[in-house]
Amino acid sequence: MEQAKEGNATDSSSEAISSQSHYTDLLSKLPSREGWTVPLVLYKKFWLRPRLAINIMHLQTSFNARQDDIIIASNPKCGTTWMKALAFAITNRSRYEFGNHPLLSRHPQEVIPFIEIPLGVELTYVDTLSSPRVLATHMPFSLLPNSITTCGCRIVYICRGPKDAFVSRWHFENKISREYSINVKDALDMFFEGFSPYGPFWEHCLEYWRESIASPDKVLFLKYEDMTSEPVKCVKRIAAFLGVPFCIKEEEDGVPEKVVKLCSFEKLSGLHANQVGDIVRRDNMVIDKSVFFRKGMVGDWVNHISEEMGRKIDCIMEEKLKGSGLVF
Repeated sequence: MEQAKEGNATDSSSEAISSQSHYTDLLSKLPSREGWTVPLVLYKKFWLRPRLAINIMHLQTSFNARQDDIIIASNPKCGTTWMKALAFAITNRSRYEFGNHPLLSRHPQEVIPFIEIPLGVELTYVDTLSSPRVLATHMPFSLLPNSITTCGCRIVYICRGPKDAFVSRWHFENKISREYSINVKDALDMFFEGFSPYGPFWEHCLEYWRESIASPDKVLFLKYEDMTSEPVKCVKRIAAFLGVPFCIKEEEDGVPEKVVKLCSFEKLSGLHANQVGDIVRRDNMVIDKSVFFRKGMVGDWVNHISEEMGRKIDCIMEEKLKGSGLVF
């Protein structure tokens, strides 16, 4: 029996090594370009960090989605942390009291794991989670594992105005890099070309936008700006979409408002749990927890790029999104 177990373990290890070698070989053949804090590779029309490209390739065949999964999708730095907190609070509101909630002591990035960016654990960690799982991803829709797009699980996509999204991403890249930095002009020039992590930005948005039009019962498309201006309305909309709408009693008791308050930028950014310590990813990247909270406001781009550059972003987005119905 023990020999059989050892044999199975050896076979699994050999398969893993062979698989890793296969993906590494594929990676070496992809177009690569430097410019951001790390080189990026072009995989199926999107620019990715090399390690993430390998993870995404692996997930195409290894990830097993479940019909009751909830996927939080987004371009980087478009309100991901906020949406993670909201989704966790909404789906677990019957389990926890607001005065003693896990979000008061744990970072939103820790309570909802990324599918392709494991935090110090194997990619298969999410397979051990009980249903219904709430998972997150920055993957474009076209790069999602087939099991996600075919099993019928729900996807909530949060999008942000490109000018604020760019500024937030630029700040984040410089803060997490311990060796390199990039100035705003160079970063903006590359953003104009569509060259940015998980970019082109507009293609990422468009893929989920089109899916939300084609399958509104499976993909909910939200804008950061709308959520900022009408948070309670958006929280109710998210809950209804996820199949856990607020009942009349909850609305009378102000539960939607309590969710909004618990997950507000002011509340989350001020918590000790989100100010101190690091988040350690399996690729050995260490990120200060506070880096995930900068300003959380709409329109901060005016403090970092010129109005002329802002107009150029607007023109490019208008051209790229023309005819889609998506506007910023």
